Amino acid sequence: MARLGVAATAPFGADVLERLAARHEIAYLLTRPDRPRGRGRRLASPPAKEVAEGLGIRVRQPERLDDGFDPEVETIVVVAYGQLVPSNLLKRARWLNVHPSLLPRWRGAAPVERALMAGDEETGVSIIGLVEELDAGPIAAQQRFAVGIDDDAGAIFTRAAELTPDLIDAALETQQPEPQAEDGVTYAEKIGPADRELHWSRPPEELHNLIRALSPHIGARGLVEGRPAIVWRSRLSDGGLELLEVQPEGRRRMTYDEFRRGLR
Repeated sequence: MARLGVAATAPFGADVLERLAARHEIAYLLTRPDRPRGRGRRLASPPAKEVAEGLGIRVRQPERLDDGFDPEVETIVVVAYGQLVPSNLLKRARWLNVHPSLLPRWRGAAPVERALMAGDEETGVSIIGLVEELDAGPIAAQQRFAVGIDDDAGAIFTRAAELTPDLIDAALETQQPEPQAEDGVTYAEKIGPADRELHWSRPPEELHNLIRALSPHIGARGLVEGRPAIVWRSRLSDGGLELLEVQPEGRRRMTYDEFRRGLR
């Protein structure tokens, strides 16, 4: 059992934190400050903080990391933290970054989404040493897994989180991480509004990949039967695209059949 710090904010980081806490002593969670969220813009905790408080783990929430930050531990696991770690702090501890892709493929902010949008048939989890260059650190542990034709981003994040504790254990034992290959580098740009738009003239496979890449957390959107809607689930059938779950503007999620009955 190691004594670790964990830097995490988003749901993926919260999931990994809970799994790591089951086998290691977590000295603290380092996370982003509480922010207004939702329609009421009420102050809300990051998902990782909610998990930490439920487990009795101490929470640290600096607005930004600076020279005054004391790592307190030898190793800090960074996963979906969302904040820059200054270069001078990288020397004060071993920072292990959990990245849900087969690096050097899909460096950047949205590796799971971009892998699914590209139709990748496999992906994985890479544990790398944190360096100044984006997701370019040496690989201390890595594992690949297959991507099913109907796997969505939620399924990939869950599988990646399941694999992470064993990979962290392996990384902690790795004395000489392998530099990343110079070939095969791709970048997973942050998902923007234009990336969410469904253009029905595109091939069915491309549309299906977009829908599952953005489910269940963001959602692809377009006109469905002439009405604005988010499309949450679909499948390929007889060479075409079959919609399964949609959310009309201002309404709840529903099956596509429910939606069509409402139109009638």
